[in-house]
Amino acid sequence: MTHSILIIGQSNMSGRGIPSEAPALSFRNIKMLRNGRWQNAFRPICPDRTTAGVCLAETFARRYADEHPGVDVGIIPCSDGGTSLSQWREGGLLYDNTVYQTRLALRTSTVVAVLWHQGEADCGESKHPLYYERALAIFEALRRDLDLGDVPFILGGLGDFLKDRTESPQFVNYHYVNAALRRICEEDPLYAYVDASGLSANADNLHFNASSLHEFGYRYYEAFKKIEKTDRVFEEKLAPDDAVRTAMEEL
Repeated sequence: MTHSILIIGQSNMSGRGIPSEAPALSFRNIKMLRNGRWQNAFRPICPDRTTAGVCLAETFARRYADEHPGVDVGIIPCSDGGTSLSQWREGGLLYDNTVYQTRLALRTSTVVAVLWHQGEADCGESKHPLYYERALAIFEALRRDLDLGDVPFILGGLGDFLKDRTESPQFVNYHYVNAALRRICEEDPLYAYVDASGLSANADNLHFNASSLHEFGYRYYEAFKKIEKTDRVFEEKLAPDDAVRTAMEEL
């Protein structure tokens, strides 16, 4: 039985935590999607760049697995560093890849959560005023195209350390992006906002450090649990053919 988690956004979702600085963490019962199949998880979960490292999905998945005995937790890594909302729009390459990868995962799992962290690329004066409508359009399209109905979307806030990145003055607008994310969550009970207050960055004042990413993942999970329960039961939607059964037995 596999419950899967879709992770999307830009570099702080992929994770830029330095592995040598990460607290010890067991990947027991945690899988990640590679070439349409579930593989035992290892770092980096989302190898979008050579700088990929520790990510927040590690601790989210660990907590989910610990609280759901007998369940494997699969991570569907689709985040991509440096990407803006215009690149995530419906019909774009990132959007279509996410739909494709998730549909592959849905053959052998049930999606139970979508984790989003993005916005640094949309802090510019011409972009942040459009964040609410653009992000919401993406989320609604994913719900429709992947039949995610009542699956919780967990949206993480940008870090306060962005204001200290003096070489990138547009980042002072990060709070407008956070306000847009909060608004989405306030208007729909199937969305939850995760505050990044108090979390720290690497020396670049752009990416969360390893310990903060692990803390952030726990915060994401707590926000996930607070979403009002529905009558939905996360049942497996496995294809009954022998090929699928054989593939699962080989994992």
